[in-house]
Amino acid sequence: MQVTREQILLPLATELPEILRCTACKAELREESDGYRCTACARLFPGVRGLVRFVEAQSYTESFGYQWGHYSETQLDRNGRDLSENDFIAKTNFTREELNGKLVLDVGCGMGRFAEIATRWGARVVGIDLSTAVEVAASNLTAREFVGYQADLFHLPFAPESFDVIYSIGVLHHTPDCEKAFKILPQYLKPGGKLAIWLYSAYNKWYRFSDQYRKITHRMSIRRLHGFLRVVAPPLYYLDKGLRTVPGIGRPLASFVHNVFPVSRHPEPQTRMLDTLDWYSPKYQSKHTYEEVFRWFESCGLQDLTVAHVPLAIRGRKPFCEGAGPSRMW
Repeated sequence: MQVTREQILLPLATELPEILRCTACKAELREESDGYRCTACARLFPGVRGLVRFVEAQSYTESFGYQWGHYSETQLDRNGRDLSENDFIAKTNFTREELNGKLVLDVGCGMGRFAEIATRWGARVVGIDLSTAVEVAASNLTAREFVGYQADLFHLPFAPESFDVIYSIGVLHHTPDCEKAFKILPQYLKPGGKLAIWLYSAYNKWYRFSDQYRKITHRMSIRRLHGFLRVVAPPLYYLDKGLRTVPGIGRPLASFVHNVFPVSRHPEPQTRMLDTLDWYSPKYQSKHTYEEVFRWFESCGLQDLTVAHVPLAIRGRKPFCEGAGPSRMW
């Protein structure tokens, strides 16, 4: 398994073998030249293109592998831009002080958009993604305190109570069972550790038309869908934008167009196309309410539940002692 000199020098690289576990039997793993091997069942998790693979295929996330490979740096904060950092704060309420020096798990890291912020804030970040997007994250975060694994969150390769902080932003709702996916995560938090998630909101009704379209679009090859959206999305965007400038009936008409033919309203063309592709390509895309997700947190015994600045963002803390009841902070 090839690693760079910079990765070898990172403290995180020596810390991880202590918490890695076999996804089949949960035994400890032994590092070998070509990956990690289970000390009990002898299963090999190979290193391919410099990253350990705990899965054999991308499964239902193939579109994300293509998406983040094509838009590998679109959402990274560069040249003084802090849009992703502001988004990270709005969806987690985390501060630099909360993450500095912490071991953090980024569930569904994609191309490393939020891991870039967490590592910049001083965290040691482990990113997992079912898709090959994790390769892009590793490339974007070379020499940072970041290690990526291609892994399935339903079968995570870690020992219980390994992480100080876990976050998952815009990912769990793309799994076959969002609630089940969420309830897997608290066991990997250390006592006192914090968990933050952001999910699509069920309160926004304009999702309904795109949900109908996605019954077809998710079956298209991702390349074909991308090509189709590159043709139809720009005219719809400029029609919506133009109608909003018309006095009187303009804004209601623009709202109608945006609801019936939803495309991103982001002003930057690349980000607009990325967001639109991200909306129509996934096989799974569930929406949720605060009441529903609060019940998930409370059923896992998490405390100090808070909502962040945008729907539907919630975070909680694992209690230091078992048996402590849930509490909410609004």
